[in-house]
Amino acid sequence: MALPQVALPTYELTIPSNGKKVKFRPFVVKEEKLLLIALESQDEKNIEDAVRQLLKGCILSRVKIEDLPIFDLEFIFLQIRAVSVGEIVEMNVTCKDDGETQVKYNLNLADVKVNFPEGHTNKIELSDKMGIVMRYPSLKEFVKSSIAGIQPDATDVLSVVASCIDQIYDGDDVYDSSTTTKKEFVQFVENLTNSQFEELQKFFETAPTLSHTFSVTNPNTGEESEFVIEGLASFFG
Repeated sequence: MALPQVALPTYELTIPSNGKKVKFRPFVVKEEKLLLIALESQDEKNIEDAVRQLLKGCILSRVKIEDLPIFDLEFIFLQIRAVSVGEIVEMNVTCKDDGETQVKYNLNLADVKVNFPEGHTNKIELSDKMGIVMRYPSLKEFVKSSIAGIQPDATDVLSVVASCIDQIYDGDDVYDSSTTTKKEFVQFVENLTNSQFEELQKFFETAPTLSHTFSVTNPNTGEESEFVIEGLASFFG
């Protein structure tokens, strides 16, 4: 006789970028084990497959995770992790006024939001007629930077920037992935001036970010210190 199946609780979250409500469940031991094994292998393909499998298994609503920007994926992963392992993460921070007193802070992951900076835009003007429309890094970049913790080298940076070009316009002419190869986008980026490339970098530097601001009080001096933590890895203590 087959053993009974444990009924998993379901939760709801709102995707930051589009406001869509989706239902999700905690990850189970089998899914966590597959992810840990993949991380130990340090194989990007294995890690990406494990993360994709975990997200698709835990998200109960119809969502194409490959199309979600990296900050949505970080937020969703954090919420799944919170209901699976626990919402409270114990952190130790050093008070800024004396630079030595350690204070414990209990971070509630339910309080973490995605910050959308004012003035951020995905349209970069290179001249009066030419410009670039960018898209946010998605699943592959999320796995590489947020889960595997792999920092890009100079070649990778160019590749990531090129992969995030949605379209290039020159007057009435528009070039996108349907008419342009990844190699051609890379070559286009390589031929930008330093100042033009810096404008592209601003898109990433000012992009929406998983963020939380909190304050602690130094018990020895009574002075308050404010901290801002950003990025998925920062919320695991």
